[in-house]
Order: sequence, then C-alpha cells, then structure tokens
Amino acid sequence: MTVREQTEILESSTLSNYACTSSGHGRRILYEKKCPMRTEFQRDRDRILHCNSFRRLKRKTQVFLSPIGDHYRTRLTHTLEVSQIARTIARALRLNEDLTEAIALGHDLGHSPFGHSGEAILDEICPHGYKHYLQSVRVVDYIEKNGKGLNLTYEVKNGIACHTNQIAATAEGNVVRLSDKIAYINHDIEDAVRAGILKTSDLPENSIKVLGNTKSERITTLVSSIIQNGADEIRMTNDIKKAHDELRSFMFGSVYTNAAAKAEEKKAKNLVEQLYMYFKKYPEKMPDDYIRICRRFDIDRAVCDYISGMSDGYAVDLYMELFVPRSWK
Repeated sequence: MTVREQTEILESSTLSNYACTSSGHGRRILYEKKCPMRTEFQRDRDRILHCNSFRRLKRKTQVFLSPIGDHYRTRLTHTLEVSQIARTIARALRLNEDLTEAIALGHDLGHSPFGHSGEAILDEICPHGYKHYLQSVRVVDYIEKNGKGLNLTYEVKNGIACHTNQIAATAEGNVVRLSDKIAYINHDIEDAVRAGILKTSDLPENSIKVLGNTKSERITTLVSSIIQNGADEIRMTNDIKKAHDELRSFMFGSVYTNAAAKAEEKKAKNLVEQLYMYFKKYPEKMPDDYIRICRRFDIDRAVCDYISGMSDGYAVDLYMELFVPRSWK
C-alpha cells in the first residue's frame, strides 16, 4: 500500500461526512497517473506554491500602493494569512486541510497589479470584463507552465472561482470564502492604523464590543463562530455576522475609499490603461506565451492576461521604459 493510499484511508476514517475526501474526488481535465506519496489535493497545493504567479504576489498591492515599510501586507502575505485561518477552521471541523490549503493559496493568483483599482480599470476597458477570482482560474488553466496550465482538480478550481461571493461546491471552498473576509478586514485595520489613516478608537463600538479589541481577539471570535455553527453549513452565527458586516461596512467607508489610501489610484488606473492600449496596438511586443494566447483566444484576452499578471513594480518599470524618455548618455 502506498503512502497516498494510507492517507486516503485515514481521511475516510477520520474526516467529517461533510468533508471532501481525496478518494473519489480530485478529477482533472487531463488524466495523470496518481502520485505514490501525495493525494490529488496535496499535489494541487504544491503546484500552486511553486508556480510563477504565486511568487509574483509578493510585489502586488493589498490595499496600500507600494507602501514604504516592510510590515504592510502584500497580496502574498494576505494569501498566507487566509491559508492559516482556513486551515484552523478546517481542522476543527474535520474537513480536508489539503484541499482547503490549496484553494486558499490559489485564490488570488489572478489578481491584477495595484489591487482593486487595477481590477476596476481592466474590467472597464477589456471587452471580456475582468474579475480577479475568474482570472485566477484562467491562470491555472491557460497561463502557467508556458500556457499548458497546472491541470488542477475541479474542487480546487471551484473553490478559487467562488471565493469572493458565491457558494462553493465543497465545505472547504466555503471555509476559504469566509477566511478571506476575516483575514482582509482585520489585517487591513492593522495596516490602516500603521498608516495613520485610522485610530483603534475610530472602530465602531458595537462591533468591537462583540468581536474584540485586538486583531487576535476578533479573528478568534469570528473563527470560533464558524466552528461552533458546524460543518453542515459554513457560516458565522447571526450575531457575529452582524458585527462583522458592520465592521466591514466601516472599513469600506473609512479606508477602502479613503482619499489618502486612494491618492495614487488615478495614476495607477491611467498606467494600466496606457499599457493595455499599447500592447493592443503592438501585440508582437508581448512575450511569446501571450502571443500564443492571442492566437488561441483574441488580442484583448491576451493583453488582459499579460497585464493582470504583472507585479506593481514590473508594471511601473515597463511603463517608464515605454513612455518616459531617457536622458542622453
């Protein structure tokens, strides 16, 4: 018996009836011989962790555009925090941690440079539209490994596609959806306080009274609420959800639309738009992988794929190279 087969037996005997076990699940579009050591969901997790798009998350905006300081979140550190919260919930509910971790690590692979401002302008100018959760699936299907894709399982891709607002096909996918919200609201509070945009005393009193005064207390309260509700329906209890939603609304009004936090947003949108128009006019200037996407799909799809995959720094450097004249040497 292989290590993988032993793991599959262990899952079947220990995981909840609501869990998505590796045995009987994990089908791929292209058949692959099973690994003797890892389950299908473990393989997906490893493929995501080692792919180029995952590494680029370290230079993509979470909330604050290219912040000066090592302690602000990036899209990568956000992803790791989502994974930690999701695994804690999955373990407590006896769900499949490997599937949960794979979805969490892959959920933002398709996020654009410059955070949601980059997403907004791509959605506006690309005729196909642009949603980062759907782009994350495109990344693993058509862009990674020189266009071959990662050939991930259905369950992982479904969890990635549904992580923002939709109900996933698995309990594990729904755990990641809530973990994403728990992570970004609470770490964005911490970053906003660090940036001087918020003071902890500004936070809505009713929410803080229910959820807790510190990031750790709030995350513990929210995670405990989901666990206490059980695995049959992944959700927060009503009183905790009400407090969370109030806190989330406060953050949208005070931070995510704050003039100081969004001071560079117009410039970022203009940069993305100019890059988009340039490569649409000169598609041959894109790397070969995206020229192949252009032939396989169309030019707008290829240009959107190329720009959305850029890190903040790469997009700025490329813009400087293309549009800003250099001094004569």
